Amino acid sequence: MNLGQSTADLPGSVKANRILLLRTLLLSPDRVATAGQVHGVRVAEATQPGHTPECDGLITCVPGLVLAVTTADCMSLLFTAPGAVGVIHSGWRGAADGMPVTALDSICRLAKCGPSAVEVHFGPSARGCCYEVDDEVASRFPEAAVRRLEPKPRLDLPTATSLALLEAGMAPESVHDCGACSMCEPYWYFSHRGDRGNTGRMWAVAAMAD
Repeated sequence: MNLGQSTADLPGSVKANRILLLRTLLLSPDRVATAGQVHGVRVAEATQPGHTPECDGLITCVPGLVLAVTTADCMSLLFTAPGAVGVIHSGWRGAADGMPVTALDSICRLAKCGPSAVEVHFGPSARGCCYEVDDEVASRFPEAAVRRLEPKPRLDLPTATSLALLEAGMAPESVHDCGACSMCEPYWYFSHRGDRGNTGRMWAVAAMAD
């Protein structure tokens, strides 16, 4: 069920998988907006289907418009607010540079609401049980999000992201983590690290009712 067009898979197979997923969710395959994903912190507002390069997040207030980002160890964040939704791709670089809070600020501006009115869901990602990073990367995160193990520290992206969003004003009960590690469960999830780069991609999608 690979959903990533940037992989070595057959393009026709990826397209068929995407259509199957969207129709299962009662969403239109013809109304999809995707992000270019460059491990940055730019969030773009999507008003119509199509591809937006040089961004790692999309927000919209257009009913029926489907937002999608791909992941395979990086975190996906799905935001909902009164009259708006957003999807975000955030690996360690994005998280270290403030992507979760940038996304929260963006959807708050679009929805004209405060952080306490926003909900967020974390998708599967590499977690503190498996996600080895070097000391320089670990130093960019709160100690609560780092496990000091040998030979390398391990980073827990959901913890780092939760701490940032709570500090920015989100309510604890509005932060939802699926709890899944993409590296621990290869029978369920694609993992770029676990599969040594030869893997597929998952999709995180969000849309408002049409």
